[in-house]
Amino acid sequence: MDIQGLRKRFDSIYHRSPSGAISAPGRVNLIGEHTDYNDGFVLPIAINRRTIALYAPREDRQVNVASCQGGPAVVSCELDKPIVPSDKSRWANYCRGVLAGLVARGLTLRGADMLFDSDVPLGGGLSSSASLEVATALSMLAANGLDGAVSDGDLARLCQKAEHEFAGAPCGIMDQSIVVMARSGHAMLLDCRSGQVRHVPFGNEGLVLLVADTQVKHAISDGGYARRREECFAAAARLGLKSLRDASAESVAQAGAEGKLAGKELMRARHVVGEIERTLEACKALEAGDFASFGSLMYGSHASLREDYEVSCEELDAIVDSARSCPGVFGARMTGGGFGGCAIILARADSAAATTAAVQKAFAARFGRSCPIFATTAANGAECHGI
Repeated sequence: MDIQGLRKRFDSIYHRSPSGAISAPGRVNLIGEHTDYNDGFVLPIAINRRTIALYAPREDRQVNVASCQGGPAVVSCELDKPIVPSDKSRWANYCRGVLAGLVARGLTLRGADMLFDSDVPLGGGLSSSASLEVATALSMLAANGLDGAVSDGDLARLCQKAEHEFAGAPCGIMDQSIVVMARSGHAMLLDCRSGQVRHVPFGNEGLVLLVADTQVKHAISDGGYARRREECFAAAARLGLKSLRDASAESVAQAGAEGKLAGKELMRARHVVGEIERTLEACKALEAGDFASFGSLMYGSHASLREDYEVSCEELDAIVDSARSCPGVFGARMTGGGFGGCAIILARADSAAATTAAVQKAFAARFGRSCPIFATTAANGAECHGI
């Protein structure tokens, strides 16, 4: 993104210069899918695709937001009036939700002008929404001289609540947490029950993580995601547990044999319990530098998401299958909520170009369209920038 070009656009919209900038990354989840809302473990990294927010404080209580991706319109909110979702400029509902959350905290706020630009693919399962939410929150805090007034954990929860209530997307806490707390060169093992974080090295120069975009757009607000949440909660209730985090593979299998769990509930529980175990094993493999074992766990995760959780799609499966046959590839899997979006491929750096070419060729031959692929490292979380 061209920061100078963005400054000129800010000037043209608001007729003044920005006073500061915030950047917030997208993310990929290395493993641990659909475990966060089950109180389990996840292992994401921040990627080097980011949302940039330029901001300038105002003297009144009006907040104006505009986006290079959302069209030419400026969307305005009054902090002294009820802030509610709107069908107009729906992208701004993520911002509205964050503003409502900051007001609800009782912070002394004045208004601000903001302009967003992002190279995080929209609808690709890379947390473009969490990136926007966090950029909004930190811009508002910075514009009001309140840097650090909200803890990292509280900031993540505030942004998660915004997504629940203003976008109708019942996401877990992973996306906002990694956007806020990511550390360069590390994956982040997050215990979604306790909120505890452990940073795990993920910066081997001989490795590359490729992100392959099916360009099949998904929205977790469309019902499929919410249904799976409810199936998980129902399965936990049948087992007499607070969440599936407290189940084991043995207890789920026994419940299935006894008829206590059946059908979709049994399938969802089987995935979640297995995925939690795979995530902890994957963390151990990373710490030991055992990328072959890590890759095997990635393949196991994808198979479970395809068969027991039923959130993969033909395009995601095709990417994983073609990557599996490429020399130098350790593992591959879908990432994100599913129903489209992206797959990730862990490979040797010296095989990245050949792997990219082979996967793209196979994808084009099967689907008649392109599959954009980019390489990423484990990047920093949200940051403040001078202008």
